[in-house]
Amino acid sequence: MRSGAAEYLLKPVNMDELELVIRRTLDTHTMKKEFMYLKEQVQKRKSFMVGQSVALKEVEKMIAAVAPSSMTVLIQGESGVGKELVAREIHERSQVASRGYVALDCCTMQESLFESELFGHEKGSFTGADRQKKGLIESAEGGTLFLDEIGEISPTIQAKLLRVLETGRFRRVGGTRDLTANVRIVAATNRNLLEMAHEGTFRADLFYRLNAFTIFVPPLRERKDDIDALIDHFISNHDFSRRVNKQLTEQARNKLRAYPWPGNIRELKNVVERAIILSGDAARIAPEHITLRNEDAAPYSHQAARKGLHLDFEQEPTLEDLERRYLGVLLEKFAGHRGKVARTLGISERNVYRLLRKYEFSEF
Repeated sequence: MRSGAAEYLLKPVNMDELELVIRRTLDTHTMKKEFMYLKEQVQKRKSFMVGQSVALKEVEKMIAAVAPSSMTVLIQGESGVGKELVAREIHERSQVASRGYVALDCCTMQESLFESELFGHEKGSFTGADRQKKGLIESAEGGTLFLDEIGEISPTIQAKLLRVLETGRFRRVGGTRDLTANVRIVAATNRNLLEMAHEGTFRADLFYRLNAFTIFVPPLRERKDDIDALIDHFISNHDFSRRVNKQLTEQARNKLRAYPWPGNIRELKNVVERAIILSGDAARIAPEHITLRNEDAAPYSHQAARKGLHLDFEQEPTLEDLERRYLGVLLEKFAGHRGKVARTLGISERNVYRLLRKYEFSEF
């Protein structure tokens, strides 16, 4: 056995036992081969980043530099550029890649529930808290916690998150005992946190804690060399129709290359998937199958240039009718960019997200 034998038998040899030992040895050998193959595949894992542009390579260089450490990372960039993919890439290249990766979109949670979701709560800490609940910090134990749109969190949560970063300690809602936060925090935002800190809407001390290592993800208009690779990726990986092997005509690709992509990669993905649907059973996607927002928004722009904003209704609109229609106009105008819509309306991006859900603007 020390010399490498897989098994042994005692004389006299029972044929049934011999057959059982041979089968068990072959099964073990097969499992070992499969394990080694899967291990090799994991080591060869494809990057979440699609493209070969100079701008993207700079991002990958920054990821490679910071991923092996336990440093807090702040990812900055416009909406739709793929900040969460960068966060995921940091986790997968880190020393805790085998541990948990937990993501939280700070725009999606109601403020009253956000603290409980992040830190957890004790039984009886508030109405409806009928049992103890672990928060996302505990769920990501030993791994990575990704906080998307960190610029939207309230001052109260900012203070508690700062304590986590400074001391590595936190308490569940309603709790009296400190717990250890053994988790790496990666945050992302499309807001200018430094400007917000100067305005007093974001804690300066929290900003400097988060800003220990910053990665800026460039907009798609600055990495146009990646458009073709992204198109091919979305065509190969869509999950709603596999009846026809789709290809884009060169004219269709030229149309996509020439567009400025204010909605970035998210908008490109939506346009490509819409084109797949509109092209039906045709194998080739032509320019007429591609609908871009500047084409849709042209009537609004023209009308606004002539006589300002004009909304038409078949009957007297309610306040909700006006709100929904105006939100739709702004979404078209800014290609779904929540930050610009929020600034125009004078509200937070979190409230914009709630309006999107309320009025079922699922495309955005």
